[in-house]
Amino acid sequence: MTSNATTPPVTIKRTFCRVCEPACGLLAEVQDEQLIRLRPDKDHPVSKGFVCNKGIYGADMHNDPDRLRYPQKRLADGSLQRISWDTALCEIAAKLKSILETQGSQALATYTGNPAAFNALFGPSFGNLIRQTGCTKHFGSGTQDCANKFAGAEAVFGTRTIHPVPDIDRSDFILLLGENPAVSHMSFVSISHPMQHLKDAEERGAQVVFVNPRHIESAHSTGELVYIKPDTDVYLLAAMLHEIEQTQGFNQGQNTEQGDNLDKLSAFVSRYPASRVASVTGIDEDVIKRLARDFAAAPSACAHMSTGVNMGRQGTLAYWLLHMLLFVTGNLGKAGGNFYGMGFYERGPAAGMRVPQGQVTNKFGEMRKPGGVGINLPGVLMADYLLDPEEPVSAMFVSSGNPVLSVAGEQRLREAFAALELLVCVDIYPNATSEYAHYLLPAAGAFEREDINITGLGLQYQPNVQFTEAVVPPQFERKPDWWIFESLSQAMGYQSAFDGLPQEGEPNMWSRVNAMLSSRGNDMAQLRDKQVLVFDQAKPEDFYTQHLPTELGRIECFPEQFSAALERMELLFVGLENEGDQQLKLISKRDAYMFNSWFSNLDKLKLRERATNYLFMHPEDAAVRQIEDGNQVQVANEFGELQVAVALTDELMPGVVAMTHGWGHSASNGMQVAQSKPGVNCNVLLPSGPGTYEPLSNQAHMTGVPVEVRIAS
Repeated sequence: MTSNATTPPVTIKRTFCRVCEPACGLLAEVQDEQLIRLRPDKDHPVSKGFVCNKGIYGADMHNDPDRLRYPQKRLADGSLQRISWDTALCEIAAKLKSILETQGSQALATYTGNPAAFNALFGPSFGNLIRQTGCTKHFGSGTQDCANKFAGAEAVFGTRTIHPVPDIDRSDFILLLGENPAVSHMSFVSISHPMQHLKDAEERGAQVVFVNPRHIESAHSTGELVYIKPDTDVYLLAAMLHEIEQTQGFNQGQNTEQGDNLDKLSAFVSRYPASRVASVTGIDEDVIKRLARDFAAAPSACAHMSTGVNMGRQGTLAYWLLHMLLFVTGNLGKAGGNFYGMGFYERGPAAGMRVPQGQVTNKFGEMRKPGGVGINLPGVLMADYLLDPEEPVSAMFVSSGNPVLSVAGEQRLREAFAALELLVCVDIYPNATSEYAHYLLPAAGAFEREDINITGLGLQYQPNVQFTEAVVPPQFERKPDWWIFESLSQAMGYQSAFDGLPQEGEPNMWSRVNAMLSSRGNDMAQLRDKQVLVFDQAKPEDFYTQHLPTELGRIECFPEQFSAALERMELLFVGLENEGDQQLKLISKRDAYMFNSWFSNLDKLKLRERATNYLFMHPEDAAVRQIEDGNQVQVANEFGELQVAVALTDELMPGVVAMTHGWGHSASNGMQVAQSKPGVNCNVLLPSGPGTYEPLSNQAHMTGVPVEVRIAS
């Protein structure tokens, strides 16, 4: 008997990766409305066929059978029950209304994770719902990795939205601190295949210098590596500035007449000559002086820093001094230096201006006043806020995040989430945090929704914007995040995008983006048709006249609001000077097969040595403690303790130990692979609670954390 059935054809759809900022182009192979696989888009005008393994494995994540499929409600016995969307929306709205009416808006808090930043329609709809509740307690992943940059940019440039990107392709000297482009592909600069750009720069004669406590993968094939003790980059930058002031002077830079308070900057860095900071940074005095002089003498020089510096105790000051290094050498707003990477949204200089947030002091201590993009309450105070006996949080929305594992203080966070009356988790997966959820709402994944590459706006080396349709329809009962939050707004009786529409009507969610596109003569219809629009780079020399929002296009070289932080900087320096020789410092080790906890449930990424995470340790440090490769050890400090296997490596500085975060899924029911190969959560060793964050930015202290290591008993 012959079958008349035919195999459905495979269609190719153009899309892009939503894992990190470069948003590399992808081609999706779709058959019968199923995503079969992803492959590089070789005709993409920007990424040109480059994509890392994380982008390709996006198809495995999309098809993971453990992903959330239906709305679920937790019953009294702890089990989960499938419910309809109507039931979920009505019950959540009723419970939230009751809490707001009886306890006030201070009883509600929110947490948004990293994936929300790669979802163009998330922010406006989530913001629409939460704004109407009156909620002011907002937490997010930004205080885990980049809050310092928003605070620093605002202090120096007058706006938190300007972050000059390094002009790698035209630079003669490229200085990269605390980042590993071969693994993480850079952050706060969207550049596809950054390692190729760096290799090409070196081949044409540029000097490439990485500054890091570890022999990072990037330095295996390109550039010079300068080892630095963790959490001391701010002192290196100060010493470099001092050396430049003593040799070349600050008045030689092309635009230094446009800087205020250069004399105060000069006086400040004089406290940190290379001879003084050498022992604290672990960098020889002559090497510091050479770096400074080479940077200043280069025809052009650019600089960039990432999470390895951000996560220290003084990330905002380091970001300030990085810009000062560029400014006093004439490399800010210069070809081959750093420039503003304006994207598809063209703004006048005043458009980015913000009233400085300033500092506030409450029962938990001094902190940056929350409000706006990048400015949340300190994540390390989340448990304190939720469990505050005077003003407890009773309801919380957690969207696209897993704070139980990604924020310090796991045990107290578990206690805090367990005490909530209403926890709503909106995500593509169940996770450690949703173990405490009263409602789990299944969000559409990256390839089940329309989107644009919004994250790199203003940070792209080659400005572009790409639109993707939903590659496949949302499977099961998944819904795009915007639909979930606009529907909840409607159920609460708030203003919603669904207002005035027929029951089955779809609102136009792209009007905001359309207005942004119109600033450069484009619109959504054109973008949908062409899919990718590429723009010329902004002229570096236009930085001061066209993009800088401060009055008369001036740079603030010595922000007044830093006075307390500068006193703290000296106190921390003295503490480091007096630290014992045997003190170990923990840093985070990025992994090419992990991205926070995103890829923790993919079996093919957990094979052999990747089935768990290790404590990486230098052989010299291990020998002193009679530790051998593979031994189980106890790692402890005042904040927590864990047991883990040791992997010895000479790619760390002596005195430095490293672990990869994103592990610790032993209690993550519903994630079969992650739970079977859980590893340990190194964030239990990170500081949490009052006094454990940088007050200028609310940034958590996550690198250079003191620990003790001993053989497990």
